[in-house]
Amino acid sequence: MNCKLYLVICFTLLYSCSYSQSENRNTLKGKILFVLSNQTVYGTSDIPTANHFEEIVVPYDEFTSAGYAVDFVSPMGGEVPLGYINTSFPIISKYIFDCTFMDRLKATTKPEDINSSAIFFSGGGAAMFGVPENILIQKLAAEIYEKEDGIVSAICHGTAGLANIKTADGNYLVSGKQVNGFPDAFENTTAAYYQEFPFSIQHKMEERGATFSYSEEGWDGYVITDDRLITGQYPSSARKLAKAIIQRLQQFK
Repeated sequence: MNCKLYLVICFTLLYSCSYSQSENRNTLKGKILFVLSNQTVYGTSDIPTANHFEEIVVPYDEFTSAGYAVDFVSPMGGEVPLGYINTSFPIISKYIFDCTFMDRLKATTKPEDINSSAIFFSGGGAAMFGVPENILIQKLAAEIYEKEDGIVSAICHGTAGLANIKTADGNYLVSGKQVNGFPDAFENTTAAYYQEFPFSIQHKMEERGATFSYSEEGWDGYVITDDRLITGQYPSSARKLAKAIIQRLQQFK
């Protein structure tokens, strides 16, 4: 089902929409920048793609509950496509029917200088497009990592966003580091969607000098922390990943 149509159906069935203040800005400990994609199809095909809703809301819930603010950015700004939405999951129902939250995903900002403690590249098939090649997003991530001594993190296909980030010395940020993301072993490499990918996440990380590892069991919350680079393999890694980021941020105090 087309992800945008899915959202239309969700909101058509909604009897009342709840507005909430999910961030108490009087007690903020810092700000975390979420990177999302505007891409609605795989490459130049007509195959729908989207940002993974669970990979957005689970970390968001952890961060805001811990007292951190969250900003949303996308290459073009504005609305981002959402998919992989299963309202039988309480955490998804909590946010899909939260108009304050959903309005923010309809009005993401374009990349600009943002003072953040961490940057988080969310996943979903859309993350393979628009984000990895965006120079301003690369610059933001590098500045957060180097100038702010902040954290760079990614989950699942969001690891694609790490591919072209370089530090001030001209080296790739992931070079010499442990990293993971969605591995080729779990991709359907013969499928039409995969043929549209600009690169293999696993191969690109290795090409950039990173050591790519993954859980062969799968869907078990696999997360790797390499100092201030923190990556997770699947949607099931989202909460553990967010907790690892929070723990690392608290060590900076």
